Amino acid sequence: MLVIRDLTKTYSSGVQALGGVSLDLSPGVFGLLGPNGSGKTTLMKIVATLLEPDSGTIQMNGADLIARKDHTRRMLGYLPQDFGLYPTLTAWQMLDYLAKLKGVTNKKERHALIGALLERVNLWSARTQRLGGFSGGMRQRLGIAQALIGEPALIIVDEPTAGLDPEERVRFHNLLSETASENTVVILSTHIVSDVSNLCTSMAIIRQGKILSACTPRQAVDELKGSVWEGAVPREQLTAFNSEFNVISSRMFDGQARVRVIAKGKQPGEDFSQAEPVLEDYYFDLVNR
Repeated sequence: MLVIRDLTKTYSSGVQALGGVSLDLSPGVFGLLGPNGSGKTTLMKIVATLLEPDSGTIQMNGADLIARKDHTRRMLGYLPQDFGLYPTLTAWQMLDYLAKLKGVTNKKERHALIGALLERVNLWSARTQRLGGFSGGMRQRLGIAQALIGEPALIIVDEPTAGLDPEERVRFHNLLSETASENTVVILSTHIVSDVSNLCTSMAIIRQGKILSACTPRQAVDELKGSVWEGAVPREQLTAFNSEFNVISSRMFDGQARVRVIAKGKQPGEDFSQAEPVLEDYYFDLVNR
């Protein structure tokens, strides 16, 4: 169990990145969802011991992760938003170098580990390819491989699917879900709602450094049952409609706007019908208030 309590962080510019964040994370994949600039990366960097908080605590299985940074780093696997690679190295050489840094000094043991990791992330056939020629998805899979060195109890991945094509995103989802275990906490920080709905057993939504909600994706969707509507609004009435209702999405078709709206307790119009809620509805309802 990872327990975060009252974390605050204000940068020297005066920007408050975190304003008293508290979370309880059980083993499994936990989704931290929020728009760009919401404080996600700041929180991930603090948990990864790369940034010092102004106040607050982080504990995992009774250990103080802020005070015991060396202990934290031994149990941590981290894939940052910008994962730097040496373009002239091969995939094998890069993992060999990083495994040495993580303390895997026995050559035979290290080579067995690298081979197993490359097989696991489906990069064995590219082991001798230079990293400068890797696609975005291959880079992210290599990033997960290095994060798994040392069998970490805590894995942090920050915006891992940004820029990936649909096929690579699915492959990455499968890899991340296989990584989670009953003893491992995986934190997925993202602004892509489908990543959380497809992968995560629990989640939190953060905006402007504050937690707006912490629940499971199912609980979030169930909260909106009977409140999501779809229908058509004439173009000339759209501005007035938007000011009266919480419009989640709108697209023009044949002179009318097809809108998806959250309206609790009433039907927005006689031409509207109820729609099945999805996690995106819950997310946009919270962050756009």
